Amino acid sequence: MTTRINELGQPIGWAVPDWTSCERPSRTPMEGRSVRLEPLDPARHGDDLWAAFSADTSGRMWTYLPVGPYGDRATFDAALATNAKSEDPLFFTVIDLATGKAVGFCTYLRVDPANGVIEVGFITFSPLMQRTTGSTEAMYLMMARVFDELGYRRYEWKCDTLNAPSKAAAARLGFTYEGLFRQAVMYKGRNRDTAWFSILDSEWPGIKAAFQAWLDPANFDGEGGQKRSLATLVAENRG
Repeated sequence: MTTRINELGQPIGWAVPDWTSCERPSRTPMEGRSVRLEPLDPARHGDDLWAAFSADTSGRMWTYLPVGPYGDRATFDAALATNAKSEDPLFFTVIDLATGKAVGFCTYLRVDPANGVIEVGFITFSPLMQRTTGSTEAMYLMMARVFDELGYRRYEWKCDTLNAPSKAAAARLGFTYEGLFRQAVMYKGRNRDTAWFSILDSEWPGIKAAFQAWLDPANFDGEGGQKRSLATLVAENRG
């Protein structure tokens, strides 16, 4: 797309004449080969999530999240109850299909149907889920709903700029770094300079093809090791 010039000689954005507002994401499940995402249900998922998150004995997984760690089950359950009622952020529990256990959750947030913009966040993956095929597939399923089902134009990822693993994950998943918002957020009594990333609808077909190629069982050897990395496939499909 190129910038246009109006009748006054001023540069303006390209026309989007057929645009209509998107629908908000529904609470219906999303299922892949290794994981299923379903709306957070404290009664069904609470025990599994408490056990999965408790595997992080150091508390490292909570460092860059605005919540946690939870010192007791009652506090955790109260947080789950609040999260389950929320529409924005909208929480989905990640179920490991091999075990049937809940192993983490993630959300859609800052949902802007009028402009077709939506963010993924509160990505809370337990040690049982970190660096697994399921963690990547969960992110793919979230993206596919946004772009393929709902027709959003922009999908955002934001994190503390000091959170190196999150920034690396964004790049691996196909997000483009857009810049740094300095002193953007206060959380847990400290400053956050926020790194912004995005994927646009025009970029999604290539990124989708990369995900599908990476998730294909043929991309893994007999021991579960990947033959081609997602980052390589994303770069190739971007052209």
